[in-house]
Amino acid sequence: MVSSQKEILKIAVTGSAGSGKSAVCARFKALGLPVLSSDELARQAVSPGMPAYEKIVGFFGKEILAETGLLDRRRMRERILQDPASKKALEGFVHPEIFFLMEKGIDNASKKGEKGVVVEVPLLFELGMEKMFDMIVLVSIDRDLQIRRLMARDQITADGAAALLALQMPEENKRTRAHVVIANNGSMEEMMRAVDQIYHDHIRKQFR
Repeated sequence: MVSSQKEILKIAVTGSAGSGKSAVCARFKALGLPVLSSDELARQAVSPGMPAYEKIVGFFGKEILAETGLLDRRRMRERILQDPASKKALEGFVHPEIFFLMEKGIDNASKKGEKGVVVEVPLLFELGMEKMFDMIVLVSIDRDLQIRRLMARDQITADGAAALLALQMPEENKRTRAHVVIANNGSMEEMMRAVDQIYHDHIRKQFR
């Protein structure tokens, strides 16, 4: 395992699918904080030649590959929604690689002298990763709005969006475990102002 050279404030941004985590992380980046995305790390972990890629193809077969040779994320999503055992197997292949790459990214930020780092972790609570972070920011959204956004983003039905959300911990459980909650039920400008306030009131003060 990779360990940081010195103390660095580790901030996790989490929330259910379609909640607006990426937009929050983009704002933190604009404010000067380095950002790691577990989704991006997952793409690295399952790229051709990586150990997780070989394990996935060996388990699921080449039918889950796109013509480019990369994993077809839509096919994988459909497969794990239909078969919980497949979901568990996929997680067993991918999560250890993501954890390693995440710790490596945090370590690199520390070596560069960064005072803090933001990590976007959709399944933070589901994977029991709370203790890895000093601050947890939950992006919250009303369920009806969330389903509409998922339908538009992923081109899926309302039932498909509901099935995707059913794989994740209910938001009410996450609220009690987060340090800060950002409500994303209004405009983008309102959410950005909320991020700015968190940065100035809760994060920047810890850098002094």
